[in-house]
Amino acid sequence: MRCSGETNTKDRGDETEAKVIHEMISHGYSVSIPFGDNDKYDLIVDDDGQLYRIQCKTAWQNKEETIRFNTHSQTTKKGNYHENQYHGKIDAFVVRYPRNGKTYWIYVNEATVQKMELRFDAKIDHPSINWAKEYEFTGEIPPRKCAYYSPT
Repeated sequence: MRCSGETNTKDRGDETEAKVIHEMISHGYSVSIPFGDNDKYDLIVDDDGQLYRIQCKTAWQNKEETIRFNTHSQTTKKGNYHENQYHGKIDAFVVRYPRNGKTYWIYVNEATVQKMELRFDAKIDHPSINWAKEYEFTGEIPPRKCAYYSPT
């Protein structure tokens, strides 16, 4: 057994994925896991026939009232660094913030490039702020903000 604080990124990702699966199943959704590790999505969530390709991410505290998560993947192949975006390859990110135990559902077309921040509190209300409460998963898959985008 590891001592506290000794988890690596793979372990952290596996824990997030397991907690997201639990969260979805406990709210009545069917969850499928793709075979292998080469897909851009971690899970498929079935909402009564509507399928969503999900990428699970773990958020970390960025500033006092802000959390952040990556909206891209990073790999090294043959010594070369590669970044890959998820647009067109997934439908949504389901993000877990371990410190409060909450999950957040963010459609890929609403996510920013590279990293996205969710804010809990601010002194001002600015249109560019992504409020955590607006993305908090409460058991129902949220409606899309943009009607033109639909999952495959």
